[in-house]
Amino acid sequence: MTQVYGETGPVVLLLPGGAERAEGFFPGLVEGLLDDPGCRVIVHDRPGTGRSVAEGNLTTAPLHLHRLLQEFDPAVVVGQSLGGAVATLLARQYPEDVAGLVLIDSTPVIDPTLSRRIETVARVTGLLGRVPGVREGLAALVRRSLERAATDPKTRPDCAAAYRATELDFGKLDRAVHGLAALSEGFDLADLPKVPSAVITADRKPSAAIRRSHEQLATALGADLLTWPGASHSAHLTHPDEVLAATRAVVRRTLG
Repeated sequence: MTQVYGETGPVVLLLPGGAERAEGFFPGLVEGLLDDPGCRVIVHDRPGTGRSVAEGNLTTAPLHLHRLLQEFDPAVVVGQSLGGAVATLLARQYPEDVAGLVLIDSTPVIDPTLSRRIETVARVTGLLGRVPGVREGLAALVRRSLERAATDPKTRPDCAAAYRATELDFGKLDRAVHGLAALSEGFDLADLPKVPSAVITADRKPSAAIRRSHEQLATALGADLLTWPGASHSAHLTHPDEVLAATRAVVRRTLG
């Protein structure tokens, strides 16, 4: 599924986390970018995710997006979680396609140890998700966590709807993550292009391994590391206005 909003202006490509559908994943971001600075926003479900019926995974995602972007100008690529890893891989493999990056608590594809751990967890969860009874228990556990976030008084109504729309297809997520560990091996940060970027990390302890990974990524890109009190892994939902402001700043930098 591909939807393009806006007819002119700098191109922004939105990449959701996990294997979730792109439509509605980033509340307020499409509308905000259309309004200011007047962007052309691509909302797209890559193969293996969302409403796409085509097969695909992390390994095949960069080439697929490279082909998608051939009819557009280079894009500012916004990716959350696994979408951030895809954006990073796209920038490394096809730097001519990427005008800028906004990485929202990105899956640490630059860290082999963390990547192996994440892929293993996804594989185990995918296997457990095939077992009747266990599948329902896992879904209920995650759904309760999402509902707590949705009913937080600080959560905007559109962000609450996004929490509740989470698909929770553990098998699809397992397939989408496949290849993360292999792709992280030998990842050279020097291969990343120096483009206007923002690296957003959740509000974690400075010693957390994933935060250190994000610090390294920000340094390689020449970007500031952004975080806000209470920012979760889903910073686009806990801090949607701040994410919009950070994205607008990156877009404006690409315009000179």
